[in-house]
Amino acid sequence: MVSGKNIRLNRITASGRMICVPMDHGVSNGPLRGLDTMDETIRLVEKGGATAILVHKGIIRTMGSPTQMGLIMHASGSTSLGLAPNRKMLVSSVEEAVRLGADAVSVHVNVGCKEEPEMLQDLGMIADSCDEWNMPLVAMMYPRGENIKNPSDPATLAHAARIGSELGADIVKTPYSGDYESFRTVVKGCRVPVVIAGGPKSDTDRDVLEMAHGAVKAGAIGVTFGRNIFQHQTPDLIVKALSMIVMNESSVEDALKVL
Repeated sequence: MVSGKNIRLNRITASGRMICVPMDHGVSNGPLRGLDTMDETIRLVEKGGATAILVHKGIIRTMGSPTQMGLIMHASGSTSLGLAPNRKMLVSSVEEAVRLGADAVSVHVNVGCKEEPEMLQDLGMIADSCDEWNMPLVAMMYPRGENIKNPSDPATLAHAARIGSELGADIVKTPYSGDYESFRTVVKGCRVPVVIAGGPKSDTDRDVLEMAHGAVKAGAIGVTFGRNIFQHQTPDLIVKALSMIVMNESSVEDALKVL
């Protein structure tokens, strides 16, 4: 039997795989390059074959036209200007996502910082609300804060990802450990599909594609890359190259030919 959640999950993925472009950075960092021309960037990533974009409610309300991609509304945020940038506060609701026509909701939790308890509570409550509305939930689970010695440690990443699945997420986004063998433990320990974060802007396209290739090899269903897509010289082409890897399991060398 098909549920509303199943239908919406199919809108943010393609054949069970995901290439999502998070563009929620305007709240945390302001109008970065690529986010200062949102409508054009959205058009380009859609052209490249992204399955979804992830944005705050104000971007959805001011988009020039509806998108054919899946639409994930981010419901938490903080700013780099504040005194507690690791504390992600809820800034919207599942009901607002429904009103705006979003296909999923996302929240960000920083595991290991002093504000972790409040963010875990928010995640659990949002998960319950998502279930009530048959709305998929993407949990961004980042080891980040005072108690984290190595944010790329596979055991720490596996713990963070597991928290997301245990508290009700349908998809967990977490940083890549750096190699596919160690990241397999992260995927294996998570009860729901995993996608990787892109992190800071990479030095080369090869670095971006190798990270995606390793994640897929480890069992991740895809990528959620922000700066490495929206700040790319040709966002449509880097998405197309990533699509070859995520959707078709092409080699890095073949994907690089697109660029």
